[in-house]
Amino acid sequence: MSDVASHSVAYAAESPLTPESWGKLGMWVFLAGDAMMFGALLAGYGALRYGSLTWPVPAHVLGISLTAFMTFLLICSSVTMVKALEAIRMGKPERMRNFLLLTMLGGAIFLGLQAYEWNHLIHTGLGFSGNPWGGALFGTTFFIITGFHGMHVTGGVIYLGIVMLRGVGGHYSAARYQPVEVAGLYWHFVDLVWIMVFTFIYLL
Repeated sequence: MSDVASHSVAYAAESPLTPESWGKLGMWVFLAGDAMMFGALLAGYGALRYGSLTWPVPAHVLGISLTAFMTFLLICSSVTMVKALEAIRMGKPERMRNFLLLTMLGGAIFLGLQAYEWNHLIHTGLGFSGNPWGGALFGTTFFIITGFHGMHVTGGVIYLGIVMLRGVGGHYSAARYQPVEVAGLYWHFVDLVWIMVFTFIYLL
């Protein structure tokens, strides 16, 4: 076989990226950038905490029990997201819709509990100068990081709502489920980041 023929065979065997795989690649690129942003925020938090002599013990200031329940909610929502993807892969759009609704409900309850936590902490002085737990940097970094994550959860709930509505409209099937898979990547990332935030800010 000539070199030209062998090259032709090699090129024919290569499979170009499909629109679906481009979507997944785009989401991975976005998540990689987002991971660096969260990493920078947590690294800044660690640096400020290391350099402060008045940094409070988080367990003495924050509601660990409430936040542990919020973490449990997000972990459960990841499970329902997996079940939603599994359902549409089996060609069951109604079942997918139900699991997406449960996932969105978990995210919405999480946001409601976070709003409750913020309201309590603001009224007790966290984040303002002269608060009883030390420097205001603790409150500042707490609200920035948890707020940034809360924005991602809000975006995720809206994103899943759009995916759910399109699924009900018949856009997805056992042969075309990639958009649901891409949405799942985002939601799992949001959940994983929260576990890191919970560990670094609430527990350590």
